[in-house]
Amino acid sequence: MTTLTNSHSPLDQLRRRRVKTAQSPTARLTPRQQADLQEILAGPMDYVDDEAFGKRNAEVTLFEKAPEIPTPNTSWYHPVMENISDTRGSKGIVNVVLTAKQEQALFLQFNYCRYRVAREQEKLGENTPNDEQAYELLKWYGKASHLRDRIAQFNLALVLAMAKRVRSSDLDFADLISEGNMALLRAIDKFNVARGFKFSTYACRAILKAFSRIGVKQTQYRNMFPTDFDPALERSDHQRRKFDGHEGDCADEVRRIVQSNAAELTDVEQAVINHRFAINRKQEEATPLTLEQVGKLVGLTKERVRQIQNKALDKIRRTLEEKYIDGPATSESTHEAA
Repeated sequence: MTTLTNSHSPLDQLRRRRVKTAQSPTARLTPRQQADLQEILAGPMDYVDDEAFGKRNAEVTLFEKAPEIPTPNTSWYHPVMENISDTRGSKGIVNVVLTAKQEQALFLQFNYCRYRVAREQEKLGENTPNDEQAYELLKWYGKASHLRDRIAQFNLALVLAMAKRVRSSDLDFADLISEGNMALLRAIDKFNVARGFKFSTYACRAILKAFSRIGVKQTQYRNMFPTDFDPALERSDHQRRKFDGHEGDCADEVRRIVQSNAAELTDVEQAVINHRFAINRKQEEATPLTLEQVGKLVGLTKERVRQIQNKALDKIRRTLEEKYIDGPATSESTHEAA
């Protein structure tokens, strides 16, 4: 019976994580090998068991007598392309497809390598590996990683095809590809080739389920945070507040000019400005009147009220500029203005 082997108890897994680096005799290992060894000893290796692993000369049978497996071709792979065409025979590039026997041999080799790592872990127990044990662990771990990459390369087209199938405006295409690649690797680790199914059947379902999960997460995130990122919210409002403060000061000064009649407005001009802009009214009654309404109050036409308003505003503007921008006007400039 073929099962996914991981019979170690949680206590065993915790003990295996206690790597005794202080007494380790593997100082001659490269930093990369030491990192791989730490990862190997951090927990038990999972593998899909098969009756062929326990037979005599299993290594020779699975590797030397296996059918020849071609090298995967990934030159066509462009994960950011949204318009994915058929990669077979496109511009002379052919995506290599494995036969059933080749696929079976590749998965048996992959799981046998993981099986050998698990066996070495069991022999080692809680002890620190010596040089021979460390190199044996690294050898089979490296082979398993290489075979896993090869299987993934043969099946990259599945991820692209499924991403194209579920393309949604709510999901970024690059995120779909990333999630699909992770689902593909998980499917490789869990696939049981002895059941007689093609890996593509198993992997496509796993990839679509992963896409469904990321879609649900995206929907939940949008419900929790309905407002998208707005760069304008990240900008400082110092200049805007400074401008608003300056504008408010100018408005107060204009009100003082009108109320004190510093611009020397005539009685009609004062009446028009006060009614048009509700300057001398209480705050709760500050409702500006239209030109027509002001005209009815002062007994003038709408057009005449507009002319008086513009003349009064021009006087107020000159007074404001002379007092705060250009400074007090000289007698010569005052004479020229007159």
